[in-house]
Amino acid sequence: MQDAPTHQMSETELRAAFARVRDEVGKSVVGQDAAVTGLMIALLAGGHVLLEGVPGVAKTLLVRTLSHTLKLDTKRVQFTPDLMPGDVTGSLVYDAKAGEFEFRNGPVFTNIMLADEINRTPPKTQSALLEAMEERQVSVDGLSRALPVPFMVAATMNPIEYEGTYTLPEAQLDRFMLKLVLDLPDRDTEVEVIRRHAAGFNPRDLASAGVTAVLDAGQLAQAQAAAASVGASADVIGYAVDLARATRQSPSVKLGVSPRGTTALLSAAKAWAWLTGFDAITPDHVQAMALPVMRHRLQLRPEAELEGVSADVILRSIMQQVQVPI
Repeated sequence: MQDAPTHQMSETELRAAFARVRDEVGKSVVGQDAAVTGLMIALLAGGHVLLEGVPGVAKTLLVRTLSHTLKLDTKRVQFTPDLMPGDVTGSLVYDAKAGEFEFRNGPVFTNIMLADEINRTPPKTQSALLEAMEERQVSVDGLSRALPVPFMVAATMNPIEYEGTYTLPEAQLDRFMLKLVLDLPDRDTEVEVIRRHAAGFNPRDLASAGVTAVLDAGQLAQAQAAAASVGASADVIGYAVDLARATRQSPSVKLGVSPRGTTALLSAAKAWAWLTGFDAITPDHVQAMALPVMRHRLQLRPEAELEGVSADVILRSIMQQVQVPI
């Protein structure tokens, strides 16, 4: 049976729907509004997301709830040291009845793949995601198989426990459009979280929390096309390039933002501009996206790390120094 045709919505209706998405996610996730917005921007811009935060700040629940509100399929993979590439992409399995091998889809064949603790698996398995993230396909036994549309990887990392982990290679970090940091909640937010659980909230049953679907994949595609059509003047494009080039010249940085990072900055700024009702991006949109787009793309010099300098501090300094087009 074929799915019902997607209802065409105006841009105003689509923006209003995304506002409702944020409200629906808020029924199960409290105090992570910035992360919710970041995930929506990544979906609109067709990018992938790194979620960094200590255990227990609702990273998994956030992704599951967002998928539910958009009628998207989601699968979770717990990355461990013994996870093999085929456990992610899928593999050939012998069918005794047919007398031949058949391909069994791995969990990467979904709309939103939650890669939990991605840095706990060896580089061989991490690299299995590279083709999927960049080309939206996997190749097994010489055949390329397309992934569903849309497709996004949301990968989590624990920022405090590095024993037994494998650092993500620069090539893979560069494939993530955004790195979102989920902080511990303040007291009032934590009280609200505990109050909900005391009232019977079950994070494994989103329907009981009243979370409902707002959009579907077809309407998300309409919103993606609208966001991609947002204009960008030569001055604003030049400003984004100047920010990226300044990271390469910083004395605290060993490896700055690549041209792929500059492209990601422009795409994220377009998505944010569209969400906020603008027809063209402004320097403010570029600045708003600079930290989440660039922070994981900077490789700091050892002396800067020893001094406790963070990528966010460097980026804020750069934004103060680079001239903003009027």
